[in-house]
Amino acid sequence: MALYAIGDTHLSLGSDKSMEVFGGGWTGYVDKLRQGFDGVNEDDVVVLCGDLSWGMSLEEAREDFRFLDRDLPGEKWLLKGNHDYWWDTAAKMNRFFQEHGLTRLHILHNNCAFYGGVALCGTRGWFYEENAGPHTEKVFRRELIRLEASLKAAGDREKLCFLHYPPLYKGYRCQEIIDLLERYGVKACYYGHLHGPSHRLAIEGRYGGVDYRLVSADYLGFAPKKISD
Repeated sequence: MALYAIGDTHLSLGSDKSMEVFGGGWTGYVDKLRQGFDGVNEDDVVVLCGDLSWGMSLEEAREDFRFLDRDLPGEKWLLKGNHDYWWDTAAKMNRFFQEHGLTRLHILHNNCAFYGGVALCGTRGWFYEENAGPHTEKVFRRELIRLEASLKAAGDREKLCFLHYPPLYKGYRCQEIIDLLERYGVKACYYGHLHGPSHRLAIEGRYGGVDYRLVSADYLGFAPKKISD
């Protein structure tokens, strides 16, 4: 059983927002995802780091969920991204998945999952591009609470963290999130959100005790990054 991560699949099988309009590496990206998952086995675990579907509701995203659940191998743990407008309460999402026979999709939100002796922690995170103000400050603080709740749920296990937003990149860092990762002894952090020309802004490698890796689908060539065997 291996562990993988990939983010930003931006599926649009039930709506009209295909990423193919951007051309380049996004051309044929659904087929590229199928091919990229060729090396993933049915009993492997894949963490999906947000921006999974352009659907505006659970129902509109249903075909994208079916693709993730049935066309791609592995058990999937889902994070929220800034474009996951379909995201609802965990209870409603889990009920929707159950009602539609989507048995391989699980929510990573205010909790953690376990891969052997390793804890998989995560939340959406935060990003400088969000508008400043009382409301966004409240959302940011809520994300910090969610991340710490996930890290606390891991206990004394080895911890890996998965975020949608990058906690740092060239010219920017979210110190509050970085401080949490370091305080709880997180071994590595995997993040998405950065696309195309923004790939060059990514920071990868060890920074302050944590190993950071970008796992946006277009950055990985639409093949999940293997983290562990």
